[in-house]
Amino acid sequence: MMKQSIFGRIAQLAKANINSLIDSAEDPQKMLDQMVRDYTENIREAEAAVAQTIGNLRLLEKDHAEDLQEAQQWGSKALAASNKAEEFRGAGKSGEAVKFDNLAKVALQRQIQSETEAKAAEPQIASQTEVVDKLKGGLNTMRGKLQELSAKRDELNARQKTVQAQAQVQDSLKSFDIMDPTSEVSRFEDKIRREEARVAGQQELADSSLDRQFEALEDMGQQTEIEARLAALKAGQGSKDGEKIVSAEEI
Repeated sequence: MMKQSIFGRIAQLAKANINSLIDSAEDPQKMLDQMVRDYTENIREAEAAVAQTIGNLRLLEKDHAEDLQEAQQWGSKALAASNKAEEFRGAGKSGEAVKFDNLAKVALQRQIQSETEAKAAEPQIASQTEVVDKLKGGLNTMRGKLQELSAKRDELNARQKTVQAQAQVQDSLKSFDIMDPTSEVSRFEDKIRREEARVAGQQELADSSLDRQFEALEDMGQQTEIEARLAALKAGQGSKDGEKIVSAEEI
């Protein structure tokens, strides 16, 4: 019953469609981990059962070989006893001849018994050999499935880690997006731009004020020149009037 149970589980697990099981599972990773554990445990139990079955088969084969060997040995003894009986019979010793003939018969009886036991064991050996071959085949299939499961689990784990790493990188990139108006970099840049605009405005204001000062200086210079020319003009006119006065007195 134990061998049949193990063989049934081997056949069931060996026929399992891994991809179909993964598609129908809510959590493929947990399902694969559990399947790997189940396969490993069933393989361990199956190996123990197969080893026991193989051991029993080897005992049967050993007993069968011993029976065949004994049958051959008893056949050799029967032949030796029969030859000895013929020698005594040829020598006229019929009593000794009968004695060895009886020994030959006993040996032949043992030979037949050994051959019968060997022949009786042959169907059982054939059956056990078939079972062992099937169990070995099932074990090899299970080992292949276990490797497939382990590879699939490792692949999914690696892909999951890659996806998680990519998601983490994307989240990090989003938090440092300088084009995002809500980011720290953008706010800092906007602050600098406002400060630059303020300084530019002050510079422009200062430049316009300086221009007005120079314009005022130019106006002042122009007025000064006008005043100077007016004074000179007046001075010139005064000189001319004095000359006229002197000329009149002279007259």
